[in-house]
Amino acid sequence: MTTLLQFDFGFDGPWGADLEAACRDLAADISAQPGLIWKLWGENRDTRRSGGVYLFETPQAADAYVAKHTPRLAAFGVADPGLSRFTLNLPLSRATRAPL
Repeated sequence: MTTLLQFDFGFDGPWGADLEAACRDLAADISAQPGLIWKLWGENRDTRRSGGVYLFETPQAADAYVAKHTPRLAAFGVADPGLSRFTLNLPLSRATRAPL
């Protein structure tokens, strides 16, 4: 069962290219996460929020990532990130051009 996760949290930067440079190693680590299909990185300078949307092959893979990433966020000073989980409706997602 394909699982979608969304983390979001307050963030004071860096933004854009500076965030890319600062998170290059983190991105490489995330890309090696078992069961990860893809991740989208999001940032909003106006609201000072950041986050990511992740697609995992299984709920178990998503749970393993949450167990790994939540303490990592805490180490960055993010104490209580927003977290949402969804099971995807694949037929409807494909009908609206989801890259699945």
